[in-house]
Amino acid sequence: MARDKKNLIVGLDIGTSYVKTIVGSINEDSEIEIEGVGRSKSLGMKRGVVIDISSTVDSIEKSIEDAELMSGERISSVYFSISGNHIQSISADGRAAISDHNEVTNQDLKSVEESAKAITLSNDQEILHLIPKDYVIDKQYGIKVPLGMSGTAIDGRYHLIIGAKNARDNIEKCIKKCSIKPETVVLEQLASSMSVLTEDEKELGVCLVDMGGGTTDIAIYSNGAIEYTSSVSLGGDQVTNDLAQALKTSSYNAEELKIRHGCIAHELSNDDIIEVPGVGDRPPRSVQRYTLVEVMSLRYQEIFDFISDKISQNGFEEKIPAGIVLTGGSSNAEGLVDLAEEVFHRQARIGVPQPIYGNSKNRVEHPEYAASIGLLLYAKEKNNPQLEPLNEDFLHVIKKILRNIFYN
Repeated sequence: MARDKKNLIVGLDIGTSYVKTIVGSINEDSEIEIEGVGRSKSLGMKRGVVIDISSTVDSIEKSIEDAELMSGERISSVYFSISGNHIQSISADGRAAISDHNEVTNQDLKSVEESAKAITLSNDQEILHLIPKDYVIDKQYGIKVPLGMSGTAIDGRYHLIIGAKNARDNIEKCIKKCSIKPETVVLEQLASSMSVLTEDEKELGVCLVDMGGGTTDIAIYSNGAIEYTSSVSLGGDQVTNDLAQALKTSSYNAEELKIRHGCIAHELSNDDIIEVPGVGDRPPRSVQRYTLVEVMSLRYQEIFDFISDKISQNGFEEKIPAGIVLTGGSSNAEGLVDLAEEVFHRQARIGVPQPIYGNSKNRVEHPEYAASIGLLLYAKEKNNPQLEPLNEDFLHVIKKILRNIFYN
């Protein structure tokens, strides 16, 4: 597991623009404290998938080394993210008889899950996540925690996330080449949801928009459960490419200009001038800042329009009254919240991972680290389940003893 005697957990977010490694520990109050952070330029990824194993390995190694140096710990295994337009999501139902004294057990839940997984997939696909929405026990609907409840049969409603096997295999291959064990794969927007969405937003209905370099990933929650996931093959890198073309400069310079002078749909004076470096031996040129703003605004609006179409086409327009939460490394442009509210016709905010503790917390209190922090939260939840099967079995033994004492 991604922990040692100091109770460490490690998240590795392999994005199209950057690879981020976060080392965390679980303190006595069951809170995650950040021990170390690593960040390196991602050189072998495109739109969420590996296109160059050697370059991706180099990027991962650099990020891992930086996190190890800061934390003073040796990283042996990681929870890692996955994204891209190969990801699909569907709804599935499962059903099983309640076998043990008419009380739902973990084994019953596993049987329901196996029933829901019995779907036909192509040879190159696999189920990445099976996420419960709610359960029905003998026509009692909307049950969130069925363990221990009485009944004869249980039905489960699930959100299935499906991905390409080779996409995961290639990421795992890169991690292993760094002498690191790939512990568990986690969908990017699922991880981000865990770190930036509130329980109230999930219950009321909300759409997360995770804006990365190569893709923009979305996740819609309603009634406390995830209902829909999807991806748009456009992100911050496309904005940079647009600027490079329009301003006739290199991608590196366009990225620097985007960070330094970029904003969305702001009214600017014609006297607001920026200097654009030339390409090769060409001298720099003076350009109205409005040109940069217009290019950025058009591309971000196109991304939001694609997402808005997905929301309406899948019937979620009236199911997200909590609005839009923007996160990810490409979500921090000035004026982006205003544009989102204009396009989606509902409130929007920037999602920053919270709460965060530890000496390195200031480095990760940024939307760029939403998925990275989410990976730590996912790891903590996976390794600290509320009810272990052994405890449940023990309780059933006690119940049997008590029945024998009082009824025999």
